[in-house]
Amino acid sequence: MATSAFTQQDNKPSVIALHCSLGSGRQWTRLGEALGDGFEMIAPDLAGYGKHVGRPILPTTLADEVAALGEEIDRAEGPIHLVGHSYGGAVAFKMATSERWAGRIRSLTLIEPVLPTLLRDNAADRRLHDVFADMGTRVHVDLWNGMYMEALDRFLEFWRGSGPQETLPGEARLRMIEVIEKVAFDFTAILGEVNIASAAAGLRVPTLLVSGGLSPYMTQRIVAKLAALIPGAETKHLPGAGHMLPLTHAKAINPDIVRHIELTEDLAKVLMASPPGAARASGASEAQLRLMPG
Repeated sequence: MATSAFTQQDNKPSVIALHCSLGSGRQWTRLGEALGDGFEMIAPDLAGYGKHVGRPILPTTLADEVAALGEEIDRAEGPIHLVGHSYGGAVAFKMATSERWAGRIRSLTLIEPVLPTLLRDNAADRRLHDVFADMGTRVHVDLWNGMYMEALDRFLEFWRGSGPQETLPGEARLRMIEVIEKVAFDFTAILGEVNIASAAAGLRVPTLLVSGGLSPYMTQRIVAKLAALIPGAETKHLPGAGHMLPLTHAKAINPDIVRHIELTEDLAKVLMASPPGAARASGASEAQLRLMPG
């Protein structure tokens, strides 16, 4: 009988890390260093960013965004540990809850994934969604009118949350202005995503959820709601960090991400190679035992 890619022992497990809007795969350089040689690090540029700037057809849904990653994800032959931040977190969530990939994903780490439609089920949360959607509309209008700098400033001001005001270097602003038009497509994709709550409740993969205390309250609330929906999810909150914590607080959060990935990988190997009860003896929590493939 052929062995599935998920259970092959001779394949090095892959970590696929997806970056935020206006970013690139270089965002994950320090995470790759922290993981070391035991994993294949894949940090692709999402459509419209990095080496994909100028792509003629851009995704307008999260499903299309996953499909656009194409061969860069397909080259991951073994089990997958999936990491995503912000818009990349939304794409990672879509990937983890899609039929094609769900059976291959061994762990999931979501850092403030932008899934605003999760907030439409009650009046208080709906206001957070509506403020975000309104900001997206204003960014669209700015871009339509060719006001790229204004669109960028509006976008960055929202994501600053309650953190300190920062002045971007001129080179960084120019780089972001070059790709700011893709943000309109990102808004369309995330605001069009539906059934997030049911998809989250159906996840059966060890999940780490990360948030920052200086981030917009919208993303903190999304993380809190996902934590209540995803079975066995663990949370990590950094009170002094903002939305860009994978970069600004890499030293603080990367060890937690690495531990989450390594523990899940070790438990999977124990379950596949050892008699019943070995995983429990290894110190796995009840939540982890329920979620591990067996």
